[in-house]
Amino acid sequence: MAEIVIRNLRKEFGNFTAVKQSSFTIGDGEFFMLLGPSGCGKTTTLRMIAGLELPTSGEILIDGEDVSQKPASQRDIAMVFQMFALYPHMNVRKNISYPLVSQGLPKTQVRERVAEVARILDITDILDKPVSGLSGGDRQRVALGRAIVRRPKAFMMDEPLGALDAEFREHMAEELRALHDRMKATTVYVTHDQLEAMQMGDKIVVMNHGVVEQFGTPQEIYDHPATMFVADFIGSPAMNFLRFNGSFRGGDTGVILGGQQIETPQLQEEVSARDLVLGVRPEHIALTDSGLYRGRISATEYLGTTQIVTIDAAHGTLKARIPSGTVARVGETVGMSFLAPTLSVFDAGSGRAFRTSANQGVFHG
Repeated sequence: MAEIVIRNLRKEFGNFTAVKQSSFTIGDGEFFMLLGPSGCGKTTTLRMIAGLELPTSGEILIDGEDVSQKPASQRDIAMVFQMFALYPHMNVRKNISYPLVSQGLPKTQVRERVAEVARILDITDILDKPVSGLSGGDRQRVALGRAIVRRPKAFMMDEPLGALDAEFREHMAEELRALHDRMKATTVYVTHDQLEAMQMGDKIVVMNHGVVEQFGTPQEIYDHPATMFVADFIGSPAMNFLRFNGSFRGGDTGVILGGQQIETPQLQEEVSARDLVLGVRPEHIALTDSGLYRGRISATEYLGTTQIVTIDAAHGTLKARIPSGTVARVGETVGMSFLAPTLSVFDAGSGRAFRTSANQGVFHG
C-alpha cells in the first residue's frame, strides 16, 4: 500500500476549471473520502489520481513516485465503479481472475489468489455462477474482488454503492469499512453522501466548485467547519446560521447578538464592525426559561428519541434537536442557550470561520 500526495493539482477543460490548486495527503492505509455535491470536482480529482485524466498542472505522488503524467496502467491502482463494469458472459470466478490471467500469472497462483479473495468477501459459494443472475450486493462484491485480487498500491472507488437501495447501501458501507480494516489498504472513495463519508472515512476532503474547502477527520470537519459551506453541507439538520453586524478583539469570549452577550470559544482574531454569522449545531441548543436569546416555535418534528423544533428568531430561523419528552408547543416563545465551546463565528462575506481556541489546531483561517 502507499501514501498519496497531491500538490497544487489543477484540471482545466477548455475555459472551465474543474479542480483548482488542490493539495492534501492521503496516508498509507487510510480510508480517504472525497466528498461534495455534484460538479464539485471530486470525481475529476479521483480520475487524475487514477491516471484516467492527466492534470493541467500540479503533482501526484504515489508511494514517493511522481506519476502526474503517467497513464493508469503505470500507477498500480485498481478502480471500482458505481455500475460494477463486470463481464456478463463470464462467471464470477473468471471475472475476478481476469486481471491476473491478463498479466500471465501461473494458473496455480491465479486459483490461490481468487480463492483467497472469495473467502475475504464471503462469495466462495457463487464462484461458478454467472454474474448476470446475481443481486446488486453480490455484483458489487465481485467488482471489489476483481480489484482486490491484483493487490495494487491503492484502490480508487467512484461512488461504488450508488446503485444500491438505501437499506442495502448502509449494510455494504459497513462491510466495505470492515474489509478495509482487515486489509489496511489505501483507499480513495468518492461520494456525495455526507453520512456515508462520516461513517466510513478516516479523513475527508470537502470540495465545492473545484476548491478544497476543508481537509480533516470526520469529527474535525463536523465540530469545527472551516467555512459556511462545510457547516451547511455536513450535518442533518445543517448548522444554524444567525446573521448580525458586530466586532470583537483577540481574546474575547463572546459576541453581542440582539443586545445579549453570547458566550463563544475564545476568539483569536481582531475584527472591526462587519457582517458576521454565528454558527450553532441543532443539538447544541437547549430550550430554557432563563435563556436570554428568544424566539417563537413555528414547527415541531417528532423523531422518536428526539424532536426537531423550528424556531423563528430575530437573526434567522433555527432548528434545535431536543429530547422528545421536552414540551415544545407551536406558537410558544422560548428562551435558548447555546453550548459555548461548540460555536463557530464566520465572516459573512468570505464565508470562512474565524480562528478560536476550539478550532485553531484544526485549520488555518
